[in-house]
Amino acid sequence: MSISLSASTFSNPLLLPPLDHPAKAHRLLLSAMPHTSSKPFPFPRSIEGARKPSFSPADGRCAGHVVPCFDSRYHDHTAPVGPHQCCSALVQRVAAPLAAVWSVVRRFDQPQAYKHFVKSCDVIDGDGAVGTLRELRLVSGLPAATSRERLEILDDERHVLSFRVVGGEHRLANYRSVTTLHPEGEAATVVVESYVVDVPPGNTTDDTRVFVDTIVRCNLQSLARTAENSLKQCEKN
Repeated sequence: MSISLSASTFSNPLLLPPLDHPAKAHRLLLSAMPHTSSKPFPFPRSIEGARKPSFSPADGRCAGHVVPCFDSRYHDHTAPVGPHQCCSALVQRVAAPLAAVWSVVRRFDQPQAYKHFVKSCDVIDGDGAVGTLRELRLVSGLPAATSRERLEILDDERHVLSFRVVGGEHRLANYRSVTTLHPEGEAATVVVESYVVDVPPGNTTDDTRVFVDTIVRCNLQSLARTAENSLKQCEKN
């Protein structure tokens, strides 16, 4: 479903331009984010250069999802990325213990705790276990209104969460996300989030990747702030 936007969308840094303006989306989203001391975890050069995913049938891995130094099994494809799909992986370091970060990430019923483009979330089927369906209402001004998502993986032992978009009013069809958490000592956590999504008609693979990467990066940096601020409050008390 196509969602029209008014000209005021592009004058407000809190609103997200449509996919045919990926560079502007990137600038506006970054300008909308408050200052944070949490910096994105640096990618090795091999990942930064892996803009066009490649697939090796021999090991079943996509270059767009290579995550060195971590258990990457959840971020690997079981099939090649199609010609009208794109994928990516982003990494964020959080200055908080794994348990504190996981307590935020695992709440499938409360994504708005750190995803600020989500206005509200209603669980429409399930009790929070795998198979649970949620309906998200997104903030006004986005090129989307709602997103219906199914919980695919929730592993409290390995700290893995995955969901798939199964409906809603938006342009990102067949979106699937996997998030894994990895301890960095006792006081920090590395969060890895990867996704695969269809490229909307009229857009390029690079357009789509820049757009979705920007949203995921905003969410990850917001997650870092949320977990770190929560930890500071606990320490004060």
